[in-house]
Amino acid sequence: MTGRRRSALAFVADHATFLALAILFLAPLVFIALTSLMSADQAGTAFAWPTQWHPENFAAVFDKLPLLKYFGNSLIYATLATAFMLISSVPAAYALARIQFRGSNLLFLAVIAMMLLPPQVTSVPLYVMWTRLGLTGSLWPLILPNLLGDAFSIFLLRQFFLTIPKEYTEAARMDGCGELRTLLRVILPMARPGIAASSIFLFFASWNDYYGPLLYTSENESAWPVSYALAQLRTARSVDWNLTMAATLVAMVPVVLLFFLAQRVFIQGITLTGVKG
Repeated sequence: MTGRRRSALAFVADHATFLALAILFLAPLVFIALTSLMSADQAGTAFAWPTQWHPENFAAVFDKLPLLKYFGNSLIYATLATAFMLISSVPAAYALARIQFRGSNLLFLAVIAMMLLPPQVTSVPLYVMWTRLGLTGSLWPLILPNLLGDAFSIFLLRQFFLTIPKEYTEAARMDGCGELRTLLRVILPMARPGIAASSIFLFFASWNDYYGPLLYTSENESAWPVSYALAQLRTARSVDWNLTMAATLVAMVPVVLLFFLAQRVFIQGITLTGVKG
C-alpha cells in the first residue's frame, strides 16, 4: 500500500499542471450536471449539491419544448453547412497548395484576412441581401454561404495538403491525370484526417451557433436550432435553471458522441496539419 501511495503521489506531482487544467475544464460541466438534477427552488440558491435528486427534469424539458424538432433543425444546419464547405473548400485548398499560378500568395493572404474579419462587420449588408432574396426566417442564409468556401477550412486543408509529398501528384500527372482526377483519386484518400478535422470544426461551430440563428430565425419558431431554442426556457421574470441545464446537457450529447467516435482521426488531422507551412 505504501508503494501504491508513493506511485500515486509521484503521478500527481508529475502531472499536476495537466490535472489542474482538467479540473478547470471539467468544473463547469460538473456544475451543469448537478444543477440539472436539482429542484427549481434549489437551482437558484448557493447550494452546489442537490438535496433531492430530480432526474425527471430531463423528461420535463421535452414536455416544455419540442426539442426533437429543434434537434432536427440543428442537424440539417450543421450537416448541410459541412457538406457545402467540403464541396467548395477542398478544391480551393488544393489549388492553393498544389497549383502554381500568378497571385496565389496574394489570394492566400486574402483567405487569412477573411479569418481575421469579425462576422459582425458584415452582418448588416448580408442581412439586407438575404432579406431582398426572401430567405430571412430560415436557416438558408447560414447554410448557403458555405458554398463559397470557409476561410478557416481552406487554411486548414491547405496546410494539410502541403504535408502530402509532391511526388504523388507529379506521378499522377505523368500518368495523364488532370487536376480534378488527381484531387479525387490521389489527394482525397490521403487527406482523410485533415478533411475529418475541418469537418468536425465546422460541424461543431454550426451546431453551437447562436448569433446566426438569432439574426435570421428569431421570428420563425419552426426554423429554430437547439442552440437558440435553449434561450426560450427563460421567462420575463425568472429562469428555470434546472431545466436550462438539463436541456444544455441533452444538446451536448450529439457533439460529444461525435467527437469521441472521431477522436483518433481528428487528433491525427490536427497534428499533421502543422507539420509544414
